[in-house]
Amino acid sequence: MSDPRAGPDLGRRRLLAAVGVASASALAGCSNPLNQAGTNDTDDANETNDTDGTNGSATNGTDAATGTNETDANGTATNGTESNGTATEAGENATDPAADADVYHEVYEAVVGSVTFLQVGGVEDPRTGNQGQGQGSGFLYDDRHVVTNQHVVVNGDEVDVRYTNGDWATTEILGSDRYSDLAVLEVDHVPEDAEPLGLATDSPRVGQEVLAIGNPFGLEGSMSQGIVSGVDRTLEMPGQGFAYPNVVQTDAGINPGNSGGPLVDLEGEVVGVINAAGGDNVGFAISAALTDRVVPALIEEGEYRHPVLGISHVPVDPTIAEENDLPEADGVIVYDVVDGGPADGVLEPSPNQVQRGGSAVPVGGDVVLELAGESTPDGHALARVLALQTSPGETVPVRVYRDGEETTVEVTLGARAEIAEEMGTGSASQSP
Repeated sequence: MSDPRAGPDLGRRRLLAAVGVASASALAGCSNPLNQAGTNDTDDANETNDTDGTNGSATNGTDAATGTNETDANGTATNGTESNGTATEAGENATDPAADADVYHEVYEAVVGSVTFLQVGGVEDPRTGNQGQGQGSGFLYDDRHVVTNQHVVVNGDEVDVRYTNGDWATTEILGSDRYSDLAVLEVDHVPEDAEPLGLATDSPRVGQEVLAIGNPFGLEGSMSQGIVSGVDRTLEMPGQGFAYPNVVQTDAGINPGNSGGPLVDLEGEVVGVINAAGGDNVGFAISAALTDRVVPALIEEGEYRHPVLGISHVPVDPTIAEENDLPEADGVIVYDVVDGGPADGVLEPSPNQVQRGGSAVPVGGDVVLELAGESTPDGHALARVLALQTSPGETVPVRVYRDGEETTVEVTLGARAEIAEEMGTGSASQSP
C-alpha cells in the first residue's frame, strides 16, 4: 500500500461526475434516543458546556449503537433490538434511480472490504450481570489500525475483528477517548485487498448524500443511504457533563451494531464515525475533522488532551439581550467559571439572575463574541473553535462584551481530563 491513508480507488469516478450526484455519507446509530439539544446545544437558553460532546451512545444498555448488550440463547449480546433509522431508498429524490443505484453499489464495493465487524468479549449485561459478547463496527484507518467508538470497546476484556472476506484479526486497544467517543485498535492482520479509508477534508454540506456501512444487529456489511441533515451539532448525553462538538447529523438508517462504522461520501471518504442515533431518521457521527485530530494522538500516545476554557454558559437570546442591555442577541453569556480553571480571574461570570417566563435569566457577566480570532455566535461555534483550532496550554484571545463595551482578554487553555481530575469528577462538568 503505497499510500495507506488514501481513500479507495472507486474506478468509476467518471460515472459520478456524469450523473452529478452529490457526495453521500452514513450516520451513526444507537438504540435509545438522545436529547440533541441538551445542555450543550446552544440554540436555546439551556446551559452549555461547549466542548467535546457527550457519550452519544454508551454501551451496555444505554445509547450506544452497539445497543443494550442483551444476551441471547447462545450467550451473545445482541446489542439492542429497536431500529432508530430508516434507510432512504437509492435514488428516491434523484432523476435517474438506476444510475444512483450504480453509484451507491460502486462506493459500497470500494469501501466494504475496509469495514470491520467487532466482537467484544467480557461485556456485562447491566440488568442480569451475565457476561456476553458485544458487537460493533469499525474501519481500517491505515495499514495497521482500525478506528471505532470508545463506547464499543471500553467495557470489554478482548476485541476480535472480522473483515468482510471472513478473515479474523486479534487486536490491542492502543487508546480510547471518552470525550470524542473514539478508539483505535492495532490489528495483527489486514487482508491484501483491504484499503484504508481516507478522512474527508472538506466540511460536509446539508443535503449531501452519505452512506452508512456497518453491522447493524450483527448483519455484516449492511449499507443504508441518506443525506447530511445537519452539521456542527453539539451532542450531549444527559448526566455526562460534556458534549461532542462539530457532530454530523444524518437521516441514514442507524441501528445497534452500526457504532464505530464509517459514514462515507460518494467518493468513499469518511465524513464521520457513526456513534449515536436519536430517533427515527436522526443519527449522529463524530466529524472527520475531530477524528483527524484525535486518532493520531491515540496511536502515538494512547490519549488525546482536549482543550477547555472552564466556563458554563448559555446562548444569548432576545430575553438575555434585553435584560443585559446588549446591542444584539449574539454570543454566549458566561454564568459560571470553574474555580482554579483556565478562565478563573479572566472571564467574569454573571453575578445575578432574574426570572422571566419561569426561567432564570443571567444578568451581568461576560458575553463571549470571539475565541482565537473566530466568531462564536452560539455554543456550537464556541465548541467547534475550541475543539478544532486550539490546544491545551495555548494562550488565546477572547473577545467579550463587558460593562457596555467590547474588550479582549487572554486565556491559557487547560486540558479537560486534568481539570476533571482536579475537580474530583470524571467529566469536568462545569467546563466547555
